[in-house]
Amino acid sequence: MNLKDQLNADLRDAMRAGDEVRKSTLRMLITAVRNAEIPPEGTDASASRIDLDDEGVLNVVRKEVKQRRDSIDLYNKANRSDLAAKEEAEVAVLSTYLPQQMTRSQIEAVARTIIERLGASGPADKGKVMPAVMAELRGKAEGRDINAVVTDLLA
Repeated sequence: MNLKDQLNADLRDAMRAGDEVRKSTLRMLITAVRNAEIPPEGTDASASRIDLDDEGVLNVVRKEVKQRRDSIDLYNKANRSDLAAKEEAEVAVLSTYLPQQMTRSQIEAVARTIIERLGASGPADKGKVMPAVMAELRGKAEGRDINAVVTDLLA
C-alpha cells in the first residue's frame, strides 16, 4: 500500500473512531498532497495532475511539520498556549508518517566525517560544510538540528 492510500485508510479509521484531531489533520494533509499534485501555473494546459510517489508525499508531510513547528514557536512567543497545543497535536499525528529521525550523536558522526573530508577548520567553513551535510542527511534529520551540530563542531 502506498502512502497516499495509507493516509486515506487512516482517515477512514479516524472517522470511525471519532478522533477529531487525527481526522482534521489527515484531511489537511490529504488536501496538501492534492494541491502539490496540481501542475504549476503557466505550464501546458493539457498537462494532467502530477501523481506524487511516496517520496513526494513525504516531502509534503515534512513541509507541513515544519510549518506547524514554526507556528508553535510564534504561538509560544505570543503566549497562546491553546493554539500551540493544537499545533503540537497535529505535529504528533504528522510525525507518524515520517521516517525515524537521526539522533544528535548520529548527526555528529556524519558531520565529523564530512568536515574531515572537506578539510574544514572553523566557522568560516560552515558555508561549504552545510550543503554537503544537508545533502547527505536529507529526510533523515531536521535542518535546524544539523545546523546546530555543524555550528558546534566548527566553533
